[in-house]
This record gives sequence, structure tokens and C-alpha cells, in this order.
Amino acid sequence: MAHTEKRSKPSSTLLTVVIAFVANILVAAAKSVAAVLSGSASMAAEAAHSWADTGNQVFLFFAERRSARPRDKGHPMGYGREAYVWSMFAAFGLFTAGAVVSIMHGIQEIIQPEPAADFMVAYVVLAVAFVFEGISFIQAFRETRKAAHELERHTLEQVLISSDPTLRAVFAEDAAALIGLVVAFVGVFLHQVTGSPLPDAIGSIVVGVLLAVVAVLLIDRNRRFLVGQGVTPDIERSMATRMLEHQDIARLTYLHLEFVGPRKLYLVAAVDLQGDHPEHEVAVALRRIERELEDHETVEEAVLTLATPDEAALRFQATETEKPPPLQ
Repeated sequence: MAHTEKRSKPSSTLLTVVIAFVANILVAAAKSVAAVLSGSASMAAEAAHSWADTGNQVFLFFAERRSARPRDKGHPMGYGREAYVWSMFAAFGLFTAGAVVSIMHGIQEIIQPEPAADFMVAYVVLAVAFVFEGISFIQAFRETRKAAHELERHTLEQVLISSDPTLRAVFAEDAAALIGLVVAFVGVFLHQVTGSPLPDAIGSIVVGVLLAVVAVLLIDRNRRFLVGQGVTPDIERSMATRMLEHQDIARLTYLHLEFVGPRKLYLVAAVDLQGDHPEHEVAVALRRIERELEDHETVEEAVLTLATPDEAALRFQATETEKPPPLQ
């Protein structure tokens, strides 16, 4: 059976990134104007946050597009890991342009407070920003919840362990943005009520710390996938079940699965074939099975070798109706 080249499917994650980009650039512009008019430290921190998010969406767009390219001779494992590289850039951008700037601005406001005015402008912009950020978050939440449902996971669990770094980044950044807006509102309100810029400055620092935590989390998750992230037991069990259902495979004694990109696996396995065939026929059968496995959209490359008689077969508990889940 000839190996057929995989075609990239239109990604719903790309739509999520585009929606987040449009929302962030509109919100960033509005927050910047409000920060200048009101003199609010929290609003300035939120403006820095939104501009950082806007730039990050560009990185995430590259992550989604470049990682979807089919493999070639120069990249036999494909380009999937580019998603983690560009998502790592986005996470560093969130840390430097968002977290660091917000914390520094808050500290500066404590040391040299500036008079604030036009609080109503800040309130209106915060409300509008909450709507736009909410729309973006709802899109990311729906995509994540859909994937979590297919894999029988909780939504937050899916965010943490998903192999899709762009969806995780948009979800985390939008969630942080909504929390940051609430913090900024409290800071501006207390500034107006008390007349002291201290709550506003503290709000800016809190927003910065929040962004730093999210950025570090995203950096760590991308690092794990870049150095080689194994699959969860349910995916391993399902892939083993699928292989054992193949008419030519009698036993499976070794199975290695590693993510080489979003929803893309590198598969290495030791198998015992059905029957007793000459060596040249066995070699042909192994290559054929490899190509059949690679025809599956989740397997970027498969490498099979023969198991020795003394190797114990792997045992997996699987239901009769179990099918390989979609990788996320």
C-alpha cells in the first residue's frame, strides 16, 4: 500500500488565534487612550498586557501555520515542533512586555504617584474590554471543552496537558486578561474612593504577577514538548489497541509514542507478525504496516521492528468499543 501524503486540515485553532488578535488590538488601543486620560496605573498595566497579547497572537499565528507544513527530506519528523518554538516566543513576550512592564509601572507609581482623573473613561474602557476579551475567551473555551469532551477530560486538565500550544496560550492569556480587568477595576475604584494612588499601583503589580505566573506556566509546558513529551496512558492504550487489531500483528512487546507537534506522534514499536514467513516477506510486511500507520493523521512517522520470542507481550486494559481518541 503506497504511502499517501497527509493534507493539513483547516484548523479551528487558527480561527481562535485570529479572533484573539482582533479583540486584543482593539482593547489595547482603547486601554492606551484610557490610561493617558485617566492616569491610572492599573489601566496602564492593562494596556501593556493587551499590547503584549496582541504581539503574542502574531507568534501564535506563525506557530499554527509553520507547524502544519508536511514533512520533507530535510525534516523527516515534520515541522510540528515549530509550534512550541513560536509559542515559547509568545510566552517570553508575555513575561517581558506584559509582566515586567506592569510590575515596574506599579512600583514607579508608588514611588512617584501621578494625579488621576476621568475615572469614568477608565470604567467604560474596562467594560468594553471585558466584552471583547470575553468573546475571545468563549471561543478558546469552546475549542478546549470540545477537545476535553472527546478525550473524557476536564477542561482545565486539557489546557495543561494538551499538545496544542496555541490553544493553550490563547485560553490562558484570555483568562488572565479577564482576571486582570477585574483587578484593574478594583484598583481604579479604590483610587477614586480613597483618593490614594496606592490601590491602583498595587493593582498594576498584581496584574504583572498574574501575567508572570501564566507566562512561566506556558514556558514550562512548551519546554516539556520541545525536549520530548510522552503521551498519556489513555492515548498509549488506544494506539496499542489499534495496532493489535491489525490483521498482521500478533503481539506487541514494545511501544514508544512521543509528540513531535500538535496532535502528531512519532511511533516506535516491536511487534510479532502473524504466521511464519521468510525474511524478505517479513521486511516487506513491516514497511507496509508502517505506511498504513502513517496514513493515520496523528502518526507522523512509524518505525517497526521484530519482537524476539522471549519478550513479554504488552498488556493493556481496553474496552471492546474503544477507539483511538483524537490527539489534543
